[in-house]
Amino acid sequence: MSFKVLGITAGRKDSNSEILLKEALLACKDQGADVKMINLRDYNILDCTGCTACTQGMVEGKKVPCTLENKDDKKAIMDVMLSTDAIIVSVPTYYLMPSATFLRFMHRNLCYETPFLEALGEIVHKDKVAGLISVGGSTRAWQSMSLEALQVTCSLNDYKVIDMYMGARVPAPKQCLLHNEIIERAHKVGENIMKSLNTPVSERKWLGDEDMGWCPNCHSNALILGEPQWDGVSFEVECQVCGAGGTLEKTKEGKWKFVIAENGLIRDRTTPEGRNHHVQEIATTQGGFYTDENLKVVKEKIQKYKDINFPTIEINKK
Repeated sequence: MSFKVLGITAGRKDSNSEILLKEALLACKDQGADVKMINLRDYNILDCTGCTACTQGMVEGKKVPCTLENKDDKKAIMDVMLSTDAIIVSVPTYYLMPSATFLRFMHRNLCYETPFLEALGEIVHKDKVAGLISVGGSTRAWQSMSLEALQVTCSLNDYKVIDMYMGARVPAPKQCLLHNEIIERAHKVGENIMKSLNTPVSERKWLGDEDMGWCPNCHSNALILGEPQWDGVSFEVECQVCGAGGTLEKTKEGKWKFVIAENGLIRDRTTPEGRNHHVQEIATTQGGFYTDENLKVVKEKIQKYKDINFPTIEINKK
């Protein structure tokens, strides 16, 4: 049986991100994969309303469908996506981050938090991998949060990221076609996806550039100063993507290196166990909110803010 690979993009048709995605998917198809591709611009994806229905379901230990489930195309896409063996995501960078089209899609993923649904018996566990491509007009200096945001999508749905690539300095539509090295690297993403899929699950590993990123755990290039978490756990420095905790140390060559603490992976968001800590946090903070005493206080105080109506911007659409 052939592997199923889904390509996802969210940029202009026949332009840089779509071209690089197709090149990566060609590598998969050449090795016998069953390939599908979607451009999120072709689908109706509504914004998350912040209703908290899905997180309340986590508090109560039951599946609560997204309140928008029957109003747009998100569920239909997720049904296919979660049944695949791999995804390749290729998205344009707009002002440091992935395009808003992709972010809208990503922000609805919590309702499909894979290990939680597996624990409830709603879906069957499937070991999956992912390759990520961002492409923009500048270097990492102006794409600094793009790949990292794509990584977050993968952790929620339990995809192991095995390769990432940033296509840089191609601001014009289709400009990547002038750079053979960019096309070849996108093809390599597809080859690495197939290499990983043909490797026993327990032996799958990072196949991207060896020295990519600060974090030796997820290869993100983004660190933050640590702060005490909800239960008191604290690290001096944390990876903002996977949550690995540790500190910075200087190498013999005088360069800085992020060193993960002995217990620094207890909140590793790339694992179901690490993400379960956040489910516990939700159960504590959100679950502890719904008491008669708290709701009484909120009811007394909210009217003040309901009664405030500042002038807004009126738009004449005639």
